[in-house]
Amino acid sequence: MEKKRLYLSSPTMHGKEQEFVKEAFDTNWVAPLGPNVNNFEKELAEYVGSPHAAALSSGTAAIHLALRLLGVQSGDIVFAPTLTFSASCNPIVYENATPVFIDSETETWNMSPEALRRAYEKYPAPKAVIVVHLYGTPAKLDEIMAICKEHGTPVIEDAAESLSSTYKGRHTGTIGQFGIYSFNGNKIITTSGGGMLVSEDASLIEKARFLSTQARDAARHYQHSQIGFNYRMSNVIAGIGRGQLLALEEHKALKKEIYQTYKDAFADIPEITMNPLNVDGDANCWLSCMTIAESSTVTPNQVMDALEAENIECRPIWKPMHLQPVFHECDFMTDKGSGEFSSVSEDIFNRGLCLPSDIKNTQEDMDRIIRIVRNQILGADV
Repeated sequence: MEKKRLYLSSPTMHGKEQEFVKEAFDTNWVAPLGPNVNNFEKELAEYVGSPHAAALSSGTAAIHLALRLLGVQSGDIVFAPTLTFSASCNPIVYENATPVFIDSETETWNMSPEALRRAYEKYPAPKAVIVVHLYGTPAKLDEIMAICKEHGTPVIEDAAESLSSTYKGRHTGTIGQFGIYSFNGNKIITTSGGGMLVSEDASLIEKARFLSTQARDAARHYQHSQIGFNYRMSNVIAGIGRGQLLALEEHKALKKEIYQTYKDAFADIPEITMNPLNVDGDANCWLSCMTIAESSTVTPNQVMDALEAENIECRPIWKPMHLQPVFHECDFMTDKGSGEFSSVSEDIFNRGLCLPSDIKNTQEDMDRIIRIVRNQILGADV
């Protein structure tokens, strides 16, 4: 008999979502906009402490609109972390701009402030900086924001993975000029697919809403003075988001419990190190990750193969963007400058993996995962 499937991070519904969706059907608000969209924007903005929000079709769309609103265009340079999902960086190329990738630092796995400083020495006038809070852990925002402020560069916070995480008491996504969130199916809350753009600037969020609905001018007939996008969130899936938002703190607590369970379970194995959490922040622990010591004879692929053989979903660490074929011509900056230097992000990628972090996992499920990982590292039979 096939063993129970354990997922990396699957959606968890609570029932309230159906009530909001039913309301959309009952009132025939199944068009792209409606009360659920308006209320989801308001409720999310209130939760994170940002005055203005635009509900969109994805986190990628939110990054794209942020870049467009900042005036990023052909020939511009945009700094972005190399250790992230490609959706953080693809919108730079949508605008025919050029990404320059910044290495990670070991304390949070996020953008290295020192590598960022080095990037400014070579590229003194980037149009924007995208900061990602990887796996839910806040980046070193004080240092990064100070560097960007010194050079007059606006910051876009990619908080797709870090909704509910805070940095020195403030929600990630609310500290830069723009913040973006993702509600993809595997995120800490989901709308099945969707995103949100937040900002303190009401006029910019209003412009984002305009651009996201095909940039239709205020005319009786269909008139367009600029290119727009079909990026607005549906009123139906916004209902799912409203219900999910009510359970966000519960999800966060369970994610943190999963991380601590792994940390405690592997504390006696020096070859295993859990992904770091920023001491100045409160991470949502969206995904629990680990690295294996270079001295170990066991590789991340061996551990992942063992888990997958037991019907347990896991994932490699994000492959750094500067190693991606599509970005092979882009520059990459470490804390030593540009060129052939040792890379923190490559080391994390080579030695790391993402552990199952589904909040529906029982203690029995967690014990099963932990036993397989321990046995792989320690060389015992499963």
